[in-house]
Parts: sequence; structure tokens; C-alpha cells
Amino acid sequence: MARSFQDITVGIVGTGFMGVAHTEALRRLGIRIKGIVGSSPQRAHEKAAAANLPPVVDTYELLLADREIEAVHITTPNHLHYAQVVAALDAGKHVICEKPLAVSVAEGEDLVARAKRAGLVHAVCFNQRYYPIVHQAHTMVSHGDLGAVRLVSGGYLQDWLLFETDWNWRLESEKGGALRAVADIGSHWFDNIEFITGHKVVEVIAELHTFHQQRNHPVGNVETFSAHTVGDVDRIVEEMSSDDAAGVLFRLENGARGTCTISQVSAGRKNFLNWEIDCAESAVAWNTENPENLWIGHRGQPNQIFKRDPGLMHPIAAATAAYPAGHVEGYPDTFRALFADVYQHIATGASGAAHYPTFADGLRSLQVCDAIGRSSHTRSWVTVTD
Repeated sequence: MARSFQDITVGIVGTGFMGVAHTEALRRLGIRIKGIVGSSPQRAHEKAAAANLPPVVDTYELLLADREIEAVHITTPNHLHYAQVVAALDAGKHVICEKPLAVSVAEGEDLVARAKRAGLVHAVCFNQRYYPIVHQAHTMVSHGDLGAVRLVSGGYLQDWLLFETDWNWRLESEKGGALRAVADIGSHWFDNIEFITGHKVVEVIAELHTFHQQRNHPVGNVETFSAHTVGDVDRIVEEMSSDDAAGVLFRLENGARGTCTISQVSAGRKNFLNWEIDCAESAVAWNTENPENLWIGHRGQPNQIFKRDPGLMHPIAAATAAYPAGHVEGYPDTFRALFADVYQHIATGASGAAHYPTFADGLRSLQVCDAIGRSSHTRSWVTVTD
């Protein structure tokens, strides 16, 4: 018999943008958050007071030592993920980790192996696949409603790092990893495509672009998406090597072709993930700035706009929706839907297959990003190592 979500107690590591997003979604589900850990107790207490976060625990070690806590959410900078996941698994905790799972394929492979040996629930926050329309497109393709997948196009565009004065820890390669825009948002786009089409990316040819060779780094911490609020402060000029943008051509395992544009320097685009999937009989297109509508293209009849409506959607897609038709669901709702899947698995004793993105999906993303980086370096087609 499944337990109630209210009987599950968790902890969160990280008090930034993602830590707040995870907190809000877990509270909506009624899951008890016993404590949250920040980069320092002082910063954690300040952020907890400002954002109504759970009680602060001074160290990660103390959080893991709490026997009441069954699961840990890791929302820290990328370079910390590997060691924090290892520690959580060793402490017997289920783990929900922000993407990327790690900063290298080798680390990702090790975490997948460790999670399997531990027999614990493990998830990666590819929350963007939890827009209900994304699940609807997935079911339409998998059921053959559109015919075989032939061509995929689209990308992920943002503007929050447009200016040389914009700053965030993701710009520091020692914290974010060698890739930035590709790993940060491109990973979500490729996860969407592999999830919807059911086909893996097998080859890529890519070009990375660093438009700001130098940036003016404000002294002090700058939270994600808040650079425009930073005023006249002391700054340090930093040399840049990570990608502001990228263009990628790719091939899927079924022979389909694809094109993708990734950018964090596209003025006016705040969070624009978009794709079109052209199949043998029909096509579908969607974007996050208009998340309620799925465009369906036809040849011999009028095109359609399928609006998010749980009463009309496939049951798998309808299960991700929390509100009836006409009541818009957006970005915060994707976390609720993802965590509902994860904690349903935990509540039932982790029996049966996981239907949410696991560490294997996190490793898969690292493999695709690694191939993109190698392709840009060699200026050639590169096979995605699986």
C-alpha cells in the first residue's frame, strides 16, 4: 500500500533560484521539508528569511545524518553535484539532482553505477519535459499518430547573459563545467527531443560561440536571472571561455535529421524552448512561451491547435496536469508534476519501472553535451558515446 506524501520527509541543498523552485513544488505536494543547507549558514539564514524557506541546517553532513530525512534535493552549482550525490547515496538517501548530473561523462557513469548498487530512487530534474503538452506530443509520436519522425528543428533561447556586465556562477568554468549554454539549457532541449521522439541522438556537428571574450564580474554573489538588478558595484574583468551560444546539426538513430540553436544572448527571449517535429504524415510544434497550445500541421486538411485539456489528452499526458482546461500551467508546475512522479515511486516502495528522468537520463545528457563540445573543437561530425 502506498504511503501518503505527507509521511515523507526531505532535505534540500542549495538556497538559490532552484532551491526556491524545489521548495515551492514540494510544499504544493504536501511533502515535509525538514531542512535546507546553503553555501554558508549566514547566507542560508538570510535567504531563508527573505524567501520563506524551510529551517536552515548548518552543514550538509548534519542534514544527511538526520534519519527522518528519506530524500535529498541537490540544487547547488554543478561542480558540487558529484560529491554531494555520492554522500547522499552512501547515507541511504533517495536523490533528486538538478541537471547536469555531473560535470563529466566519467562522473555520470560512476553515479549511475552507484545508484543502481544502492537500490535507491534517483532522478534528474529535466522538468521541462513535464509540461503536459510535451507528454501529449510524446504519446502522439509513440502511438504512430503522426507517422515516422523525419526532421526536428528548434532551440532554446534566453537573454539573461546578453551584456558583458551580466554575471552568474555558471560563467565560471570551475563551477559550471566546460560547457555553459549547451549544458545549462541545451541539455533540456535535447532531453525534450529524445523523450518525444523516442530516438537517441547518435551524431552531431556543432559550433560553439563565445561572443563576450571578457565579462565584468561583480564582486559578490549574483543569483541566477538577477544580473539586471546589480547596480554600481566593484567589478573584476574576467576572461571567458564557455559558450554564449551554439549551433548544432544532428542525426537521430532512426535516420531523422535535426537542427538546434542554443543561446543565452538573444535579446527579448526570456525562456524560449521551442521545437517542431516533422513526421511522415503530420507535424507538431510547441514553445514554452505559449505552453498551452500544440500546433499540429497537416497536408490535406486544415492545421489544428490542440489546447491543453486533461479531458482530451492521453491519460499519460493528462496525469501531468493539475488544473482544468483554460487555467494556464507554466514553468513552476513542471516541478510539481516531476516531483509527483518521483515521490509516487518512493511512496510505493520504488516498485516497478521509473517513468521520470533518472540518473541514466542525466548520463545520456552528459554524453550528448560531451559530443557537442568535441565536435566544436575538432570541427567535424562526432558520434555520441552511449
